Amino acid sequence: MSAAPHDEVLAAQEAHLKGLADSEERTIFDKIVSKEIPATVIYEDSLALAFRDINPQAKTHFLVIPKIRAGLTRLSKSTEDHKALLGHLMYTAALVAKQEKLDAGYRVVVNDGVEGCQSVYHLHLHVLGGQQLSWPPGC
Repeated sequence: MSAAPHDEVLAAQEAHLKGLADSEERTIFDKIVSKEIPATVIYEDSLALAFRDINPQAKTHFLVIPKIRAGLTRLSKSTEDHKALLGHLMYTAALVAKQEKLDAGYRVVVNDGVEGCQSVYHLHLHVLGGQQLSWPPGC
């Protein structure tokens, strides 16, 4: 576990200032899906991809993303059309958590917008576990 929470705040603020929230620019996650950037993929199907976080904040920390962004940059930007995909992402998180043997529990986090510490504007679920997590979670 490495990056300090402060680093995530700065990354989110930088992404916000660059206008990435409303950008059609390809994200690092788009490049992972297209295999332009390597990732440790632990699950893939036609709709979703799960891979290990490069900056883990728990013993087990992976991300679940839609393979096609389709305007789903933030949870708050989701529409009725995204309902099935959102459900599939949650199902995928649970499936991979089971595969990762997180039987004692885990946390699913969606960062939304600058104040939610979102730095990559391609909707993604963080799944953290493998240890006792504390409450309240901070950024």
